[in-house]
Amino acid sequence: MKPFLHLPPALRHRKFTLLWAGMLISVAGSQMQLWALFWHIRTLSDQPVAVSGVGVARFIPILLLSLFAGLMADRHNRRRLMLTTQSVMMLTALILAGLTAFGMIRLWHIYVLTALQAAAIAFDTPARQALIPNLLPKEDLPSAFSLNSIAMTTGSIVGPALSGVVIAYSGQEFTYLLNGISYLAVIAALIAMGEVPQQAAARLIAKRGIDWPAIRQGIRFILHSPIILSSMLLDFLATFFSSANTLLPFVAQDILRVGPVEYGWLAGAQSVGGIIAGLALSQRSNLHRQGIILMDAVLVFGAATVIFGLSRWFWLTFLALMLIGAADAVSTILRNTIRQLQTPDALRGRMVSINQIFFMGGPQLGEIEAGVVAQAFGVPAAIITGGLGCILAVGLVGWRWPELRRFNGDEPVLAGARSSAD
Repeated sequence: MKPFLHLPPALRHRKFTLLWAGMLISVAGSQMQLWALFWHIRTLSDQPVAVSGVGVARFIPILLLSLFAGLMADRHNRRRLMLTTQSVMMLTALILAGLTAFGMIRLWHIYVLTALQAAAIAFDTPARQALIPNLLPKEDLPSAFSLNSIAMTTGSIVGPALSGVVIAYSGQEFTYLLNGISYLAVIAALIAMGEVPQQAAARLIAKRGIDWPAIRQGIRFILHSPIILSSMLLDFLATFFSSANTLLPFVAQDILRVGPVEYGWLAGAQSVGGIIAGLALSQRSNLHRQGIILMDAVLVFGAATVIFGLSRWFWLTFLALMLIGAADAVSTILRNTIRQLQTPDALRGRMVSINQIFFMGGPQLGEIEAGVVAQAFGVPAAIITGGLGCILAVGLVGWRWPELRRFNGDEPVLAGARSSAD
C-alpha cells in the first residue's frame, strides 16, 4: 500500500533544501515582527486609519523599485543579491528594536523603517523566486512552491504566536530583535549552497546595465501572456478587497475583547489552514486543472473573509481565519506555479518583479482601503465589504479571461514568450 505522506520531491535537491530551511526560520521572525508591528501601532494610536500608514510605507518602494529589481534579478547574481537584501532587512529590524528598547519609537519611525525594509523586499522577492527554478527541475516546481507555502505558513503560525507571548512577557522590542537574528538563517543557507546554474549566465550579461528597453521587454511579455496577466489581476483584486490583517488588533481588542496572547493565536490562524493546504499540495508533482482550482480557491477566500467580518466569537473568528489561510495557500501555490511554468528563465526576474507590484500592491493598497473604510464605517463593515468585493472580482476575471479557467498546467510556454527572451 502506497503511503499517504512521503518525502516531497523538491527536498531531494540539496540547494533548494538549504534555502527552504533558512526561509522556514526567517519567515517566523518576519511574521513575528509584522504582527507585533500592528499591535505596536494600536498602542501608539487608537485610530484605525493609523494602520494605513504601514500600507503606504510598504507599497511606495515596491511600486518605484520593482521593475528595476526584476532586471537586476535577471542580469546579476541572484544569490549575491539575496545576501545583500537579507542583510539590509536584518539591519532595519535591529534599528527598530533599539529605538523601542530606549523608548524613542514614534509612528514615523515605524513608517520609515518599514519603507526601508520594503525597498529591500522589492529586490529580494524577484531574486528569490527566480532562483528557485535554477535549483531543481521544472517537474518538481509544484512541490517546491508548495514547500515554500509550508515555510511561509509554518513561520506564520510560530511567528504570530511568539509575538503575543514575547510582547506579554518580555517586551515589544524583543520581537524586533529576534527577527533581526532570524535573517542569519537565510544568509547562512545562501553561503552554504555555493554556485547555482544561473550565475554563469549572469556574469556574461551583468555588464549591460539597467536599461528601459529590457524593462519594457518584460512588460510586453506580461501583456501578451493572458494566463499570467489574468492571474496577476486576480491576485491584485482579491487581496485589495480582502486584505484586513492590519485591522486584526482592533478586532481582538475592541470586538472580541482579548489580550496579546489570544491576538497572537488569531494572527497565526490563517497559517494553520495554510500549512494544511500546503502539505497536501506538496505531495503532488503534477497537478491538473490548475486554473479552475485557482479561481475556486479565491472564491473561498472571499467568502471566509465575510464570515470573519461577521463573527463576534473568538473560535468562529479563528476558524474563519484558518479557512482564509487555506484558500490563500492554494491560490498562492498555483499562481506561482502557473507563472514560473509559463515564463522563460531569462525573463523570470522581470516577470516576478512586475507580479510583485500586483501581489504586494494589492494587500498594501487593500490595507489602506480597509483602514479608511473602517475609520468611516467601522471595522466589521470594512472586512465584510472587502470579502464581497473579492467574490465579484473572481467573476469579473473569469468572464474577461476564460483562458485562465481552462488552464490545465501542462501547456507549453508560448512561442512568443520564447522569442521575447532572446
